[in-house]
Amino acid sequence: MKLLLFLLLTASLLQAKHLHKEKYYQKIVCSKFNGVFEYKLRDKTRIDCLTSTYAIEVDFANKFYEAIGQSLYYGLMTNHRPGIVLILENPKKDIKYLQRLKKVAKAYQIEVWTIDKNRTIKRVK
Repeated sequence: MKLLLFLLLTASLLQAKHLHKEKYYQKIVCSKFNGVFEYKLRDKTRIDCLTSTYAIEVDFANKFYEAIGQSLYYGLMTNHRPGIVLILENPKKDIKYLQRLKKVAKAYQIEVWTIDKNRTIKRVK
């Protein structure tokens, strides 16, 4: 029974889609930006990181569409600038999502950063 449990747990870890959970990156970003982690709005939604200037959504690259909507909404609700930190665990694969995000970010004045698997955060221009 213990062996079966071990094999099931190992198999699920091997099939994990990401190196780390989203929350892992959220905490790094918010610490680096000196923000409030999971700031709760009156409507019970949570901003991943609220700084004095930005309402930041942190998300995996393939979820950039969701990040756009969330960052715009959070910015509106807090009167802060919308921001997105895109998680790029596999930059070669994820670059297509970043390119798409950049087009929308430019049109809607969303600040964009990336974070990689080495915890390096870069502002996107």
